[in-house]
Amino acid sequence: MPLNNDIAASLARVSTATITTILLKKGLRNVWMRGTRPIASGQGRLVGPAFTLRFVPAREDLATPASWSAPISTRTAIEAMPAGCIAVADAMGITDAGIFGDILVARMKKRDVAGLVTDGVVRDIAGVRDTGLPVWCQGAAAPPAVGALTFVAWQQPIGCGGVAVFPDDIIVVDDDGAVVIPQALVEEVAAAAPEQENMETWIMDEVLGGAALPGLYPMDEATRARYEASKKP
Repeated sequence: MPLNNDIAASLARVSTATITTILLKKGLRNVWMRGTRPIASGQGRLVGPAFTLRFVPAREDLATPASWSAPISTRTAIEAMPAGCIAVADAMGITDAGIFGDILVARMKKRDVAGLVTDGVVRDIAGVRDTGLPVWCQGAAAPPAVGALTFVAWQQPIGCGGVAVFPDDIIVVDDDGAVVIPQALVEEVAAAAPEQENMETWIMDEVLGGAALPGLYPMDEATRARYEASKKP
């Protein structure tokens, strides 16, 4: 499902840290995917709908090189990825087998996939970096995925980094890692995010100016009144 351009632009201006705060206020605590770290500096912030991929523990009759040509395979899943999506792969946190290498990632880049997020690792990491596709993961491992994992499905609910991710949930990812926004809350979060970011920028200016934290962060009534007054022309 394509993401509304205005919502995408709004979310792209705010950090994942700010988004987790907004979601916390709405009662959602488990939205940050553990182990999702950028493989290169300067990857920036991405926003896009989740295209989910699911791995299970390897079973010897299924996790074989022959499985790479099966109808249910990572190769087939990549060909189903729409432009602008963020591929989110549930690798169960396994770090001794790379779920994708440079060739598969290069194909994702050609298909205009926005990025890859996984709680696992990649292989051929130098080549993966060279493709230019932004990737967040736990690092690299030389063995292929079939050494430890069996790929079983795409566009199903998954758990990535201990977080439930459903197809077309909105993913926001930056230097702090990947955060999921449930589809039902996307508009609310996008509406609240700029104000939360502006407020924290104002608080930072106050701190840099020498203000003490009590009553400032979080704001008491007097501080909030000063903040609201600062927004008036």
